[in-house]
Amino acid sequence: MRVITGNPRPLCSPCQSAAVDAQARPPAVPPEFWALDQMRDALATWHMGRVIFAYRNHPYHSHTLSQELVGTWLGLTQAQLSRIENGRAPEELTKLIRYSQILGIPGELLWFDLPGAPRTRTPIETEPPILMPVVLGGREVMIPVDAEAAKAAGLDGMIGTLAVRAGATPGLAVGPAASAERQTARVLPFAGLDEMRHLAAALEDAHRYLDHSVVGFFARQFGRCKADDGHAGPLRVLPMVLGILGAVQQHARDVQPDVRRALLAIGADGAEFAGWLYRDLHDPDSATYWYDRGTEWAQEACDLPMQGYILLRKSQMAYTERDAVRVLTLAQAAHHGPWQLPPRVRAEVIQQEARGLAMTGEPIAVVERKLSDAQTLLAAADDGDASPLGAQYDERTWLLRSASCYIEAGKPREAAALYGDVLASGVLARRDEGYYRARRAVACALGGEPDEAAQEGLDALRLAASTNSQRTTREVARVVAILAPWQARSGPRELRAAMGA
Repeated sequence: MRVITGNPRPLCSPCQSAAVDAQARPPAVPPEFWALDQMRDALATWHMGRVIFAYRNHPYHSHTLSQELVGTWLGLTQAQLSRIENGRAPEELTKLIRYSQILGIPGELLWFDLPGAPRTRTPIETEPPILMPVVLGGREVMIPVDAEAAKAAGLDGMIGTLAVRAGATPGLAVGPAASAERQTARVLPFAGLDEMRHLAAALEDAHRYLDHSVVGFFARQFGRCKADDGHAGPLRVLPMVLGILGAVQQHARDVQPDVRRALLAIGADGAEFAGWLYRDLHDPDSATYWYDRGTEWAQEACDLPMQGYILLRKSQMAYTERDAVRVLTLAQAAHHGPWQLPPRVRAEVIQQEARGLAMTGEPIAVVERKLSDAQTLLAAADDGDASPLGAQYDERTWLLRSASCYIEAGKPREAAALYGDVLASGVLARRDEGYYRARRAVACALGGEPDEAAQEGLDALRLAASTNSQRTTREVARVVAILAPWQARSGPRELRAAMGA
């Protein structure tokens, strides 16, 4: 458009107005904007920060929207929006309503009601349990697990992909109308209809019916979720985990005293697992919440090994956050406390100490002695040990953790070789393969191998997208930063473009 003579600004008045509008309010987006998988996944987390992040990075926009711009729309500073995106899920309803209205999120996709526009729900959904899919006699049926208690207690309710709102009679078979998302999920076999009915009765009257058999059911659910996690990713298993933790939270006060200790012990195990899942989603605040809850339940259940194990997990989370001193002191607390740790966990704790020593600048000889101690203890561990703690810690895990120690000790080439040996075996789950390819990419980049680092980073990024592993994505971002001096090369340039997309 021709600029009117005498207007000192470079844009005509209508263009100036359009530019001001773009700064003042979000653009109008088509309905299919909200159907994108990334948007649906973010909305399923019940975390407005993740919804805003997905909104900013939506391919509908010509480029990633800055936090400054979107913060302006929402009445926030860049720092405030960053905290919302990276912290615990915001819970203040008035703010959730305001943000959703400004961004134009359709009400039927929200986990709360907009003023004057309540979501359509049947009468039974006014106090809805969560129905979890299971397989009984070759057919999918629904089991009710209460999740309102979890939400009321301030827990992050990611009830979406593995569960549906109650609308069918508990135990009623569900046919092909079940959602595609749920049909792709792994579901549990049951011994029979009696067990299913017993569970439903236990959730209705915990004092009379929630017994050791129900506790065993919860334990099997957690076991299957742990088995599925490496392939399906956290968003697929976390809803079921939180549903069971909500049942533990609500009913622990009502059960018989002899059942309470067993229930809290299983709850501690599930809380530790939830902490890990939130770590994979790069939500350290929620992870810390669940680790602390797991410690509290383990204390009441007199489960000393779980208390020490959670200290180890907190040390590992501190490594992700690059807090070297905390990595070391938490590992030392797990090592020297009265926790009665199983041999494999003791070996894992000693290796974590080695990682902390490497991060705090101790000589490589000191680090390698610790690694050798851990390997010796691991080799002597009894494979028949009945304790589930540390069961996943084996020779491959020792190699992968040793590689990270060599990175921290300034020997990235040795680290890349160790990562490569394990990755070549082809035994890692998809989520773990993605993470350790990202770690190997870091080692290659630090070792001056930019093309190999870029290829590993690209492979890791694809796996991270398919498993929703924010932890892996964060490592790939680290690779991109390290490869900055080689951006003229095609590989690093392609990785940077893929990361931006």
